[in-house]
Amino acid sequence: MKNFSFKVLKKSKKSKARLGILKTPHGEIKTPAFVVVGTKGTVKSLAPEDLDEVGTQMIFVNTYHTVLSPGVDIIEKAGGIHKFCRIKQPIITDSGGFQVFSLARRSFNEGGTGDLKRRVRFLQSEDKSIAPLVKITDDGVEFRSPVDGRKFFFTPEFSIEAQKKIGSDLMVAFDECTYYGASYKYAKNAMERTHKWAIRGLKASEIKEKQGLYGVVQGGMFEDLRKESAKFISSLPFFGLAIGGVSVGETKKEMREQVSWAMNVIGEDERSRHLLGVGEIDDVFDAVKIGIDTMDCVIPTRHARMGKLYKYEISNIKNQKYISKIKNIEEINIMKNLYKEDLNQIDKCCQCYTCCNFTRAYLHHLFKQRELLGYHLATIHNLFFFERLFENLRSLIENDQF
Repeated sequence: MKNFSFKVLKKSKKSKARLGILKTPHGEIKTPAFVVVGTKGTVKSLAPEDLDEVGTQMIFVNTYHTVLSPGVDIIEKAGGIHKFCRIKQPIITDSGGFQVFSLARRSFNEGGTGDLKRRVRFLQSEDKSIAPLVKITDDGVEFRSPVDGRKFFFTPEFSIEAQKKIGSDLMVAFDECTYYGASYKYAKNAMERTHKWAIRGLKASEIKEKQGLYGVVQGGMFEDLRKESAKFISSLPFFGLAIGGVSVGETKKEMREQVSWAMNVIGEDERSRHLLGVGEIDDVFDAVKIGIDTMDCVIPTRHARMGKLYKYEISNIKNQKYISKIKNIEEINIMKNLYKEDLNQIDKCCQCYTCCNFTRAYLHHLFKQRELLGYHLATIHNLFFFERLFENLRSLIENDQF
């Protein structure tokens, strides 16, 4: 696969963290790296030029949502997702597997059931009081659009074909993202189905060398299944390995255990490792320490739109050049009245466009008045913060300090 490569440049002597370089047709990504979520072909409130200014390295686009709108045929006709959206950065597309979980959860909520046992019965029963948004078979998954009721049947082959038409740099093999609270039997069946789909996805992707494909480790909450899935997926000739089915309702402790079980099996594998759907600050530190190379999450942009902005607490930083502890980082709620007359920038350490030009008082005003500019400026700041955070982590790894 001449258009792609991943090379581990250095392994930390202090942890399992590693530096790497991920090369794609649309650019190189220095790892560990954060992947910004642009679910529907756009990072909410930002223009493509803003991504350049922030320093974004890679964008994550969702295949399921792109199939629903605008449709993959028009994207292909436009020359691919980069030309259609005017995004310059490398793009990775999800398979649609996460919607197996998220839309099933939505069906459950619409059904009016409450506790975990009733939720499990709802998801596993064929006799539902409402038409489900998701119907899983061994061949694939039938999705019903929550918008207009249209049906789409996703198979491993359909997902790959859709991602080819989208024209992303990196693809993810179709999988079944298991819901939190699933029984051992359910999780095992879902894992085995994911493994069969992985083989089918690989076969479907072989005819094209312009995109790299990641296989997905599943297995739910169970250690033996997680390890079995990691062993199986890593035995296949995927370009990269992804860990999925986490951050679906479990505790932080449970999530870290699931990721660690898989990473212990993957071990010294030199391929790129991606953690799907994880990216809160504490998650970032722990994931990088155990060898995760890239991760995606909506949290930084979602928090920005809620007025939750990240900053470094200078008083806790002995060496301001390197930020290596979670306690150095604060999250402020710009909606609070204490910022109404605060003429300081969000973060005195920050050099983003927002911090260089606007005060906390102005951001407070924008959010109180629900002005769209507030979401725009806050998103620029949070993404700039995340890029700087990862840059600091890479520097620490280089110096065996993380």
